[in-house]
Amino acid sequence: MGNRNIQKAFLLGAYEHKSQPLASKKVFMKRLYFNAWLAAAILTFCLLIGIVGYRYGGPMSWIDALHNASMILSGMGPVADIKTFWGKIFSSFYALFSGVAFITNIGILIAPIVHRFFHQLHVEEK
Repeated sequence: MGNRNIQKAFLLGAYEHKSQPLASKKVFMKRLYFNAWLAAAILTFCLLIGIVGYRYGGPMSWIDALHNASMILSGMGPVADIKTFWGKIFSSFYALFSGVAFITNIGILIAPIVHRFFHQLHVEEK
């Protein structure tokens, strides 16, 4: 039973319920660090998808693929001309995917802050 509660807490983000007291600053900082590492891991994975896709779909050199994937993922836009049909298809889907990845990462990064803010408002109500 205890193991199941740990799994449930992990899946739900391990945030305290509104009826529980506000988490300590140490717990809050751990959440910030965990979410920052999670966002970095997701960003790295998304960047690797772009690098491989541009390397073989572009086709581009590894450094050009890294540069182009980084620029697309950051929202700056493409820097290299893509001449192949499949490279253009990949580039289109990667651009859409990058937008979703960016929004997801922002949500992951600010989730502990927003949760703490709203939880603190609720605690002050009591």
